[in-house]
Amino acid sequence: MKRFALITVLCLLTSSSIAGPDFDATKALAEKGDAYAQYSLAIMYGTGDGVPQDYAQAAKWSRKAADQGDASAQNSLGMLYSNGLGVPQDYAEAVKWYRKAASQGKARAQFNLGNMYGGGKGVSKNIAEAYVWVSLAAESGDKDAIKIRAILTNSLTPQELSAAQNRANLLSEDIQTRKKSE
Repeated sequence: MKRFALITVLCLLTSSSIAGPDFDATKALAEKGDAYAQYSLAIMYGTGDGVPQDYAQAAKWSRKAADQGDASAQNSLGMLYSNGLGVPQDYAEAVKWYRKAASQGKARAQFNLGNMYGGGKGVSKNIAEAYVWVSLAAESGDKDAIKIRAILTNSLTPQELSAAQNRANLLSEDIQTRKKSE
């Protein structure tokens, strides 16, 4: 199971649109506080692209970018905490970072947050709340979320489902409003 989690993290870290930047140039920008470069450096360390793989460094640079509000870095930091890679495994800390990214509309973070609620990791198990976050990811086209949402739908009463759908709609509107104001 740990191996599967590691492969999943590596795949998600490398699914970024960043394509093999030069390490020295990226590090110089990252050290000057550039969030994009910090996250790029985190990916390089997380995947071993041009540097020895080092999850502690991946976590360090992900946190720097995440602290500046980079949703991809926040989601990656959540994954590192969830899997205990480069940082102590801490589900509550993973939930914190997933929530930050999910609230910005990052579909994979929404899916990850939904999974945390569905499994009761770092939060109290809550299938309705899992549905809310997975549904938001599904609306963004996340194929895994579309499948899981169908399963979660069958786990809720009609009243719970209606309330969860309403909450998901309100959250979606809130996220879209915030995105437009940026």
